[in-house]
Amino acid sequence: MSKAMLVLGIILLAIITFGIVNIVQNYQTGNELDYYLLKETTEAAMTDAVDVGYYRLSGLLRIDKEKFVESFVRRFAQNVSNSRTYDIGFYDINETPPKVSVLVRSETVATVNGESLGLSNRIDVILETKYHTNKLVTEMIRSGKLDYSEVDE
Repeated sequence: MSKAMLVLGIILLAIITFGIVNIVQNYQTGNELDYYLLKETTEAAMTDAVDVGYYRLSGLLRIDKEKFVESFVRRFAQNVSNSRTYDIGFYDINETPPKVSVLVRSETVATVNGESLGLSNRIDVILETKYHTNKLVTEMIRSGKLDYSEVDE
């Protein structure tokens, strides 16, 4: 009888251990996947949001806030897991120079005493390029034909 109880105890301990390992693996894998998804989506959305006309004229990068948010949400929604709840927060979006700060919170399916495990990933991205001066634009600004003094306001 004691050997049967010992075997039952070992099997029960193994099941509990496998459950805990599964929850921890889900948490760690989810955190890593969320981070890389956030990173790649932010970079792609910033590239989509670059104002090409402004770049051609002035040689400076500028992004459109609304276009960035739209592209980010669309791309992020296409690639997320349906088994989680996501909360996206945009904390800082600068058009010139292009910089964004995005925070993504997600909750896992696993619950312990009614509390779900929450993951939080934040990323700050600055889009850079080798700036160059456009001689034609510089001459037009000096002659007064082109005025960029109030563009960034």
